[in-house]
Parts: sequence; C-alpha cells; structure tokens
Amino acid sequence: MQETKKQLGLWTSTSLVVGNMIGAGVFMMPATLSSFGGISLIGWVCAAIGAFLIAKVFAHLSKLLPAADGGPYAYSQKGLGDFAGFLVAWGYLVSVWCTNAAITVSFISAMSTFIPALATNSFLAVATGLGTIWFLSWINSLGILTSGILQLVTTILKIVPIVLIGVVGLFYIQWNNFLPFNSSGSSSFAAITATTTLTFFAFLGIESATIPSGSVANSAATVAKATTLGTLIATVVYILSTVSIMGMIPATALKQSVTPFADAAVIIWGAGAKYWVSAGVAISAFGALNGYILIQGQMPYAVAKDKLFPAIFTRKNKKGVPVFGIVISSIFVSVFMAMNYTKGLVAQFQFLILLTTSTILIPYIFCTASYLLLRLKGSLPSNALFNGALLLASLAFVFCMWIMIGLGYETVFWGFVLTMSSVPIYVYAVWKRDQKNKQDN
Repeated sequence: MQETKKQLGLWTSTSLVVGNMIGAGVFMMPATLSSFGGISLIGWVCAAIGAFLIAKVFAHLSKLLPAADGGPYAYSQKGLGDFAGFLVAWGYLVSVWCTNAAITVSFISAMSTFIPALATNSFLAVATGLGTIWFLSWINSLGILTSGILQLVTTILKIVPIVLIGVVGLFYIQWNNFLPFNSSGSSSFAAITATTTLTFFAFLGIESATIPSGSVANSAATVAKATTLGTLIATVVYILSTVSIMGMIPATALKQSVTPFADAAVIIWGAGAKYWVSAGVAISAFGALNGYILIQGQMPYAVAKDKLFPAIFTRKNKKGVPVFGIVISSIFVSVFMAMNYTKGLVAQFQFLILLTTSTILIPYIFCTASYLLLRLKGSLPSNALFNGALLLASLAFVFCMWIMIGLGYETVFWGFVLTMSSVPIYVYAVWKRDQKNKQDN
C-alpha cells in the first residue's frame, strides 16, 4: 500500500488535537493562576465553554467542507474569499513557527532535569534544540501515518502523569487554599476576564484535526468527532489538574513555584517523583512539537494549491508529504529558537511570541463568519437550523472578541500590523497567478 493511501483515523486525529493543545505550557498554568485565587477556576470554565463553541464551529465546517486541506485557511477562503483565506494562513503559519520555537525551549528546559548542562551551556542547548526540530521534521517526512502514530503515543504518555496527579491530588486538597476566592485586587469580572484569557490559550490547537483533512479517513465524520472529543479530553485534564494542585499547594508557595506539577508529585510520592514529572513535561513538549511540525507542512501546501503561496510548497516526496513546507518552516523555527539563547535578542523573541497570541484568534473569527455565510449559501431546510447556526456563530464571535479585549490593545494592534504586513505577498501572488492564467489561455 502506498503511503499516500494511508489515512489518519479517529484516535490519531483526536491525539493531534489533544497533543497540540496540551503542550508544555499547561505545566506552569497553576502557578500563573495562583495570584488570582479560586476565581481562576471560573476562568477555566469560561475558556472551556468558548473552546467548545469554536470546536463546534470547526466540527460543522468539517462536515460542510470534507477533505478540505488547510482547515482554517480552506474554510475562510471558501466563505470569505482568497484575501481572507490568505490572511488566515499567513497569521496561522507565523504563529506556528513561533509556537514551535517556544515548545522547543520548553523541551530543553524539561530535559535539563536529567542533563543539568542544558541549563547553563547555551551551545549545548541550541544544539539539542536543533537536533530535536530536525529529527521530528525527518519523522514527519516519513508520512502522515508515521507522525500520527508518534502523536498518539506521546499524547497517551503525556496525559498519564497529569491525570494521575489530578486524581490522586483530590485526596490531598486543603479547601482553604482556594481562599480568598478573588485575590487579584481587581473586580470579579476583571479577574474572570484575565483568567479566561490566560487559560484559553491552553486550548489553542482546537483546529488541528481539520488541517490534514484530506489525509483523514471518512473526514466529514472523523474530523468533527476528533475536534469535539479532543476538546473534551483537554478540558477534563486541565480543570482536574488545576483544582488538585491549587488545592494542595498554598497560593503563596504556588506563586513562587517554577515546577508546580513536580512540587505536587513530591507531596504525594516523595522527592523522586520530580524526575518522572519532568519526563512528562519533556514528552508533552516533544509530542506538541511533532503535531505542529505536521501542520507547518500541511498549511502552506493547501494555500499553494490555490496559487497563493509559491509552487514549491505543493511538491511532495515519495511518501506523499509536502516536505518543502516542513523544511522551510523548520528553518524559521530553528532561527527563532536560537534567538532565545542570544542575550541581545531574547526581548525580541518574547515580543514576537506575544504578537502571535493575537494572530491566532483571527482564524477563529474568520472561520466563524465563514461558517455562517456557508450556511446561508447552502440549503437551510428549516428556520431552526438557521437560528442554531446564527446562535452558534454569534456566541463564538462574542467570545473571541472578549478574548481580544482581554489581551489588551497593544498586543492586538501589533498582531494586526503583523498580519497585514503580508498584503504585498498576497498582491504579488495574485498577480503571478493572473499572469499564469493568461498564458494558459
């Protein structure tokens, strides 16, 4: 059987969603939320509701446009046109590059528990990071089924320590650790907005199963199920582990912790537990990096098929993988990762990461609008169906705008500038496409 015929099933697609959502960042989330108090749990619930709304939008879109490679790009392009689709693809791709660089840094940090020199020797850290990026790029070049299997295995391995701490930790909870309920010093609404904004970014990756849709078996049904199921699994894991850790460790201590999951494991099982928790963090980062490297090849491939990206991105290797997209993207990821270990460029790297947090919301907003437009263009057998689509799109849009407000105007402004900087690329691509069409005619 040729590799191009091998397709992702429900569980490998679900693991792509869960694996990309649950990166290394979740291991620091309890410490980040500790300054807000117990009210941060409401933020988790609000973020989960918003994530489910967006997941439902993507689930419906996957049924309306089955086998649409590129996910958010394909949906936006179909409903809103080439320009909207291009903006979504560009913003998404840049955010993936920066996200992969940050994940690699997290992986190196976790590995420093076992190899202390990684924390002090920048050359060794960069070499390890480059080796990891290019090893996983090679794995993804072997075929989507190979990378899908690796994603499934690492997802299972990363969930085990998180769930174990979350479940066992329930028996160690001290309820007074959740008091005062709101310790942020701001109003309850402001605290909920802030914690919802923080926790929502743990759900980024909702759309992961939609991007390689053309390589998913029975994509119309599988992608929808994987998106919903993956979001549900991530929600349970996040809230369960946060409740346990915040309940086990007093807020004053949790604020100072750089390894909250390891600290919780030590309370339960003793000092040796920090090693297997660090291993869990490393596996989590490794799996998330694998999933996003898969995406960084699939997204430009989908755009290039419509002649909005250079044609080189459409080329596939013998395994049916758009390998040029993976290679070119991994070059950018390597540069961004190395920047983190160059003192003069650390600030620029951190600023770039901050910008990507706003650009990732653009695909969600555009896809929500596209979903409603596609429903209007299609056959609507009843008013109930239309009203349901309108309600879902409206709620998802309002939630995305709430998160935008929570980010702050400066981040949103620079995210807009970063996205719109791609306009000259779009203009050139359309001009080249028109010239090619004229020659063909």
